[in-house]
Amino acid sequence: MSRIRAAVLEDAAALAALAERTFRETFEDANTAEDMALHCARSYSPLVQRAEIEDPAMATLVADDGDGLQAYAQLRLRHSTPCVALERPAELQRLYVARQWQGRGLAQELMSDVLDLARRHGADGLWLGVWERNPRAIAFYAKSGFATCGEHVFQLGSDPQRDVVMALRFAPLVR
Repeated sequence: MSRIRAAVLEDAAALAALAERTFRETFEDANTAEDMALHCARSYSPLVQRAEIEDPAMATLVADDGDGLQAYAQLRLRHSTPCVALERPAELQRLYVARQWQGRGLAQELMSDVLDLARRHGADGLWLGVWERNPRAIAFYAKSGFATCGEHVFQLGSDPQRDVVMALRFAPLVR
């Protein structure tokens, strides 16, 4: 049974390995080896993960069963893009579940914790970019309440790709 918790500095190496593995599982078949290698080298080293864990404008959650990490999500606080109409947005920068853990409800549990975390940090909503050629993820985000509000470019190595931007405005708290 996995428990979701905040990442700590000691997670950096395991998180880097999980992040690269899940990114490759998701996108390797549709991209060149060169672009994948360049993106992974820039994004998923233990040093990069350590810096992201230490960054006060980011929050990283990991799913851990005591024998290793199965999934993770990264939230960028107070970060936006022009098509997002929120006053205090947070960005869901990454949410990945290792292939062997998919279909067990872990993504939904992680999403719920990300939404709670964003609210606790004062966000009035959450947005994300998802590759237009990833229908499974688009469907998951739509099921989670996100709606398409625009697009932006995601640079994968040397390849500029189109991401669909989706956002979810939080309902006001009733007092």
